[in-house]
Order: sequence, then structure tokens, then C-alpha cells
Amino acid sequence: MSARLHRFGRWCAALALAALAGSAAALDYIETPSLQAQVDAGALPPVAMRLPATPRVIDLPAMGRELGRHGGTVRTLLGGQKDIRMMTLYGYARLVAFDPDLNLVPDLLESFTVDEGRVFTLHLRAGHRWSDGQPFTAEDFRYAWEDVLNNPELSAVGLPNELVVNGHPPRFEVLDPLTVRYSWDAPNPDFLPALAAAQPLQIAIPAHYLGQFHRRYRDVDELKELARSLRLRNWVSLHDRMSRWYRPENPDLPTLGPWINTTAPPAERFVFVRNPYYHRVDSAGRQLPYIDSFVLDMSTTSLIPVKAGANAADLQARYLRFEDYPFLKEAEQRHPFDVRLWERGQGSTIAILPNLNVQDDVWRALLQDVRVRRALSLGINRHEINQAVYFGLARESADTVLPESPLFRPAYASAWTHHDPAQANALLDAAGLDRRDVDGIRLLPDGRRAEMTIETAGESTEETDVLELVVDHWHALGLKLFVRAASRDVFRSRMIGGQTLLGVWSGLDNGIPTRDMSPEELVPTTEQQLHWPQWGMYYENGGRKGVAPTLPAAQELVDRLRDWCAATTPEQREAAWHAILQIYSDQVFTIGIVNGSPQPVLVSRRLHNVPREAVYNFNPGAFFGVYMPDTFWFTEEGR
Repeated sequence: MSARLHRFGRWCAALALAALAGSAAALDYIETPSLQAQVDAGALPPVAMRLPATPRVIDLPAMGRELGRHGGTVRTLLGGQKDIRMMTLYGYARLVAFDPDLNLVPDLLESFTVDEGRVFTLHLRAGHRWSDGQPFTAEDFRYAWEDVLNNPELSAVGLPNELVVNGHPPRFEVLDPLTVRYSWDAPNPDFLPALAAAQPLQIAIPAHYLGQFHRRYRDVDELKELARSLRLRNWVSLHDRMSRWYRPENPDLPTLGPWINTTAPPAERFVFVRNPYYHRVDSAGRQLPYIDSFVLDMSTTSLIPVKAGANAADLQARYLRFEDYPFLKEAEQRHPFDVRLWERGQGSTIAILPNLNVQDDVWRALLQDVRVRRALSLGINRHEINQAVYFGLARESADTVLPESPLFRPAYASAWTHHDPAQANALLDAAGLDRRDVDGIRLLPDGRRAEMTIETAGESTEETDVLELVVDHWHALGLKLFVRAASRDVFRSRMIGGQTLLGVWSGLDNGIPTRDMSPEELVPTTEQQLHWPQWGMYYENGGRKGVAPTLPAAQELVDRLRDWCAATTPEQREAAWHAILQIYSDQVFTIGIVNGSPQPVLVSRRLHNVPREAVYNFNPGAFFGVYMPDTFWFTEEGR
């Protein structure tokens, strides 16, 4: 393990202990200065009355971090209005949450119990309130269950997969105003990780607010008129608009997170302010978050590195890539920020995705031939790419779990990744591509030249730099590769529709899983998996749409996922994971190139408690979220 990761591991261990430590019983709470005037005017209760009876205490000194001070505004840059979902990630307030050691701990919940892996009892914190001051109780779970998740108009596609086991929903019970229970007849290992995910399963929503937009609780004619005034089709569209929580566009929607949106879209700047009823405190009695507000400025994504380098952000990682690092380090000399290098947590920083469901019959048969996929992988000189693009700082690897994962095995990372043009050529010959034209380009079985177009979302010159080298590597195998860029939406649509032969995306979103996290990302389970979108659609829709997997190895992945879902012991779940990892690596369903590549993170020198080394990942981790931005603080008053 590198020195950086060793230090990160010590930091994680300290955080894991501190997150579980501390008692609010002996704390004298300290009022937040920016809220004092509202408290004095009677517009807000004092801090002791705003907090739950047992808030979550974060013991920062036990983590090796500093107790902070209230105040300040963090500026960050985003690529468009949809990106305000980053605040749901950065806030990372969840019913249960991952700590940095990837253990599940209570967060919004006071506690939870699990019996036989199938009965989950959730205990809420007495006195916990939504951001508007209304109580957070079992009624919010009941409303989500009865009035939304089981309402065919609001949930037309049915229950989320994480709530269905062997085709059956859970039994939901309200045991008392602060206790709810979900029970299945068989184990549901997906349930708790889904609650802790970066984009979590939402089983509690503010009933007191959303009920006014539900026809069960309000006159239908009134709802029709309200929907019409907002240019919405009906009460369903109205409820959907008002309840959108992951992308928090409705400033009136109560939240349990650390910051609240105050800006209605459309806007070029969104301002999030502190939640006065947030449930966490530090060990000195200060209610978190320390930071008063976040300002999110919208920008063209290509300009974000330039603006960040001109000191337009206090905390920035999104839309920064390693290619921006030299420029940002140079700008660091002129402005009061540091540029740190975290490690990206994806299975592969850049992965090539052979579309196994491409419409072209000849190419589909070739790409479904494992010899072709192995040959494409063997033909790539990963060492050259690592040196030329990443200055040797990345790891040359297949698209698989990272060394930081307890499931890692070196054989998964090295499978079919050594540069061996001779073996690659032999595999292509054996797959029926043994004829060439006068230019040395291989001929397909139908006589066409082996010309392939690989499409990208066109969002990074890093991808372009990598692909320029891959073009040369594959040309040496007699394969002609063309690169075409499209917008992200067009690119994804073409991959799903089978119009694109090869795509470029990142590898596994979660490169650091444990045996208790679902391995579904390595199995055809959703159309969003662009290397087998039709197979994923088939699984996702219960066979009503898409196409059943035609490769035995892909079907075996589905069977091993079922083994994991049915497992009753940690050992059984781990065995299922390794079976899936072995198949996925050996079959080269996606072609990884490097992982562990550096992620630039720009941090104001006035901003404290941001780790110097860390893993930057969407799920698990929620980018900054797992490091608790509610504990970041400024050394002086912010802007």
C-alpha cells in the first residue's frame, strides 16, 4: 500500500471511531452566530430545542481533526442546473451511512437492528425535525410507503428493486411514532446499502408538506387548478415536481441535510444555507454544519478549470481532471488555494465498452466472441498510456475492484492486460478475422474492412489522449479505429439503441466494494450499462423489454447475483462476489486501461478539515460526502 493510502487508512480508522463516539448528554450547546438574531427575535427556537434529544456527536479531535468555528461561504462551480444534486451528495445525510471504512452506521436514525437478514427495525431520534421545524416521525415513512411507493400513479413502474425480494414487497409496520419495520420472507442484503448510497433509496419524505399536493389529502379540483397555474399536466406531475429531493430544485421542500436550497430555477447561481434543525453536533456542542452557506455558480464545463484556477472556487473537484493539474499547480502560486491529488475510486478511469448488443449482426457476433474482446485488451499498451498520459501515477489494470477493496485479488487486475500483440493477433485469426486487404486491415466475414468507430461524450481531452494511443495499438493488429465525439445524452442514447459499436466511459462506479454491497454493477441489470444495455433492460423490466442474455457467461453472472441475494452468511456473499469477479475479468466484458488515477481537488487555504489524501468516488463515498463537509470550516469570516 502506498504511503498516501496508508495515511488515508489511519484517517479512516480515526473517523470510524469518532463517528460512533461521543454523547450529547453532557454537552452545553453553542448557538450558531448567524442564527442568533432569529433566535433573539423568536423566529427560531434556541439550539438546544432545535436539536434531537440525542443528536449525532462527531468527535473531531478523536479523528485527528480540528474543532471548527461557524461561518463562511463555500464557492463551487457546476456545469448546469442538474448539478445542484451535488449538494445532496456533499451533504451526505442518510438514514444509515457508510463510514470511510465502509461500515454501515446510524446517521439520521438513532439505531437499527437486523434479524435473520430480513427483518429491519429502524429507530428514529426523538425530537428530530425537518428543516422547516416540523417533526420527523414514522408518519413520513408511512406516507412514502402508502401514498407514493404503492400509488400506481406516482410510482408507475412499481417498487424499487431494493424493496423487492423474490418478486415480493416487504411488510411495512409502524410500531410507534419513532419506530418502523420492514420485513421480508427472505434476506434482503440490498436494503441497508441502498439507504446509504450516494443516490439513496428514499423511504421517508416530508408528509406534512407533500400531502398538500396529493389527491388523497386535497380536493382534486384545487389540485387541477394548482397544476394548471404551474403549467403542469395533472396532480401527479405537480407532486413529482414538488417532491424532487435528489436534485433539490424546490426551495420549499423540507430537508434533513445540512444545507437548504434558497433559489428557484432557472438560475445561474444557487445559494444553499444552513439547516437550523440539522441533527449533528461536534464534541464541543456546536451544531453542524460549520459553514453557513454554499454558493453554486453555473458555468460551461470546459471553462470550470480556468475559472477555478482564477480563484473562483473554494472547493472544487467536479469537472477537474488530471490534465488540468499542471495549470492548477501553476495558478496555486498566485492564489490562496492548494491543489491536492486524491485517488479516483472507479474500476477503471477510462474503459472501452464493446457494445454486445450492437445492431450490426456481424460485429455483434464478433464482439460476443470472448477471443475478440481478449485480443482487443491484449493489444493495448497500458504502460505506454500510463507514462504518456498519467506520468506513471496510475495503476495499469483491468476494469475491476481496487486494491483498497477487501475483495481485491491481483489476478482480477492482471487478467488479459499484458501487452501481447502476438497473442492478440492469434486470437483474432482464430475468431475468423484471418484475412487482410492490401493495407493490412483485417476483413470481416462479410468482406468489409474491420473499421470500428468508438464514440465518446467528448468531455475530456484525457479520453482523446488515451484513444490516440489505442488507435495506434489496434492498427498494429490490423484494426482501423475512428474516434467520434457526441454529447453525453446522444452518446448514451446511441449505445442503448445499438447504433454504436464501441463506447468510452469510466469503469466500475464502485471500485472499493465489500462483500455486503451488491455486485449488480458487474451483472446485466440495467440498460444504463452501456456494454450490454438490452440484456440489462431485460433484467430491469422482468423480461418485458430488452433481450435475454445470449452468452452463457452473462447468464451465469445473473445466476451468481441470485446466489448473492439469497445468501444468509457473509461467507456465502463473499463466495458469490468472487465468482462474479472471476467471470467478469476472464470474459473482458469491459476493457479497463488504468485505475487509481489522480483526481485534482482544489481547496482554499482558509478551509480546514478537508483531507489531504483520500479516495474520490461517487458510490460509495458521495465524492466529498463521506468526509463530512459539514465539519469543514474557515479560519476567518467567509464572503
